[in-house]
Amino acid sequence: MPEDRTARYELLADSLIVSPTPGVRHQRASFRLHVALDTAARADGAPVEILEGVNVVLPSGLVVPDLVVADAGATADDPVTVDIDAVQLVVELVSPGNRTMDRKIKPLLYAEAAVPHFWRLEFDPAPMLAVYELEGGRYVERTTALAGATTRLDTPFPIEIDPATLSRQ
Repeated sequence: MPEDRTARYELLADSLIVSPTPGVRHQRASFRLHVALDTAARADGAPVEILEGVNVVLPSGLVVPDLVVADAGATADDPVTVDIDAVQLVVELVSPGNRTMDRKIKPLLYAEAAVPHFWRLEFDPAPMLAVYELEGGRYVERTTALAGATTRLDTPFPIEIDPATLSRQ
């Protein structure tokens, strides 16, 4: 398919999923969270790369998470896709056009593929970051970072986040 910046395409099993391009609030939060993750990973010396909107190959298809933390070695050759085995953390930012995918379907797929960490950033009614870890093949919520409070997370590397600062203009 040709490159298209007006939509995001994902392939799950035999279905082509087309989502609208994220809005400004979503893009602002994604960029800021990307910078925060990159800064924290570098400070920790973690051998990872933070990527936005990259094609990730799952056993059941191809998805485009909002953010991924991937092993640096998996991205060294400038691939078009990243294999799910190289992904340590997936972050989905919930937008009106993709709520069901980000809250229900994608977490199941990431858990089946054994991605150790999953974060979900909600915007409404206030920014909130739900932090999950894989346990027994399912995600278990470990923490909820609420707007207006700085929350320290230790995995996959130490980082401090206040969700309110991510989408505010």
